Amino acid sequence: MSLILPSSLLKAIDQRKKEDAFRSLSLKNYIVDFYSNDYLGLAHNPQQREYAQALLSREPQYNGSTGSRLLSGNYPLIEKAEEQLAAFHQAPKGLIFNSGYDANVGIFSSIPLKGDVVLYDQYIHASIRDGLQLTNAQSFKFKHNSLEDLREKLERFSGKYTTIYIATEAVFSMDGDIPNLKEMVALSKQYQAYLIVDEAHSVGVFGERGEGLCQQLGIADEVFLRLITFGKGIGAHGAIALAQELVIDYLINFARSFIYTTAPSPESIASVMASYKLLPELKERKVLQERITFFREKIPFFPSTEQVYFMDSQSSIQGLIVKDTQRLRNLSSLLQTQGLGIKPIYAPTVPKGEERLRICLHSFNSQAEIEQLFSLITQWLESQ
Repeated sequence: MSLILPSSLLKAIDQRKKEDAFRSLSLKNYIVDFYSNDYLGLAHNPQQREYAQALLSREPQYNGSTGSRLLSGNYPLIEKAEEQLAAFHQAPKGLIFNSGYDANVGIFSSIPLKGDVVLYDQYIHASIRDGLQLTNAQSFKFKHNSLEDLREKLERFSGKYTTIYIATEAVFSMDGDIPNLKEMVALSKQYQAYLIVDEAHSVGVFGERGEGLCQQLGIADEVFLRLITFGKGIGAHGAIALAQELVIDYLINFARSFIYTTAPSPESIASVMASYKLLPELKERKVLQERITFFREKIPFFPSTEQVYFMDSQSSIQGLIVKDTQRLRNLSSLLQTQGLGIKPIYAPTVPKGEERLRICLHSFNSQAEIEQLFSLITQWLESQ
């Protein structure tokens, strides 16, 4: 039987296609990876798998967690992981969620209450925005990485709300840039606000042992809550919220995305713990920083235009703005046919007019691969 689909769905899909921004899944693999978040190669590290399997061999034989953490899904390995990860990240306590998305939805839908306000960076991740849609608190965006705009809003709202929260990312997922976290901590102290930092793209990449940006800057103790996700530099799956013990207890009681979902499987937790065992001494972190430096040193020699230019970033994420969706599609297709895995990013994922190639650098990318990338883009630009 063939159902007649709702006209609203058909209209939305048709509009997305007209905007040249329709997305679809693909199983295509590329010779060179410039698009995954596996910055340190841990998702393909055979030693990580060996450690994970050794951990599982010492645990009771469960294929799944059997239920939510508050019912039957709590088990020793997941509590051990929370304890070890909290210690590694110099936090009083941690709580594991099934994903970074689940964690952000749970945090921002439950912690800010009626009478509170959340000030969030305008480029904050969609998961935080979705969480804010589920809260009775007020929320307002401030200009991207603008301390001046944040200060102005703190001044305006100070004393008018029960509690003020500030939300930002350590490394922004599409721009790859970094906010001035030390100054944000200072502002949060000045206005008695609470800073929440999503460290999804900084953990593994920054810090002497891959701890992330807050610990590298020495401000971990002054951040109200940190979110560490495992699907990027850690090469696994899931996330952990790090905060004071009472804050974690609060999330256990009020974060619906934690309460009403099946707990992660032991296999998933073992993978996370195996990555963290490797992380402190991982040589790939230094190699990655060398690749980032090599990439950035080539940008001054790139023939930039008003329509095509590289964004400023010192992280693994590098963006090439191409202010024309068809040209962007053509360029990404050219690179992909040459075996370079790079995906175009369209609105609404990024602001309209800021469509781009999102180039992810990894420890396993060679200098020759980066040279090839620049050469192909330069040839394409000169042929326009």
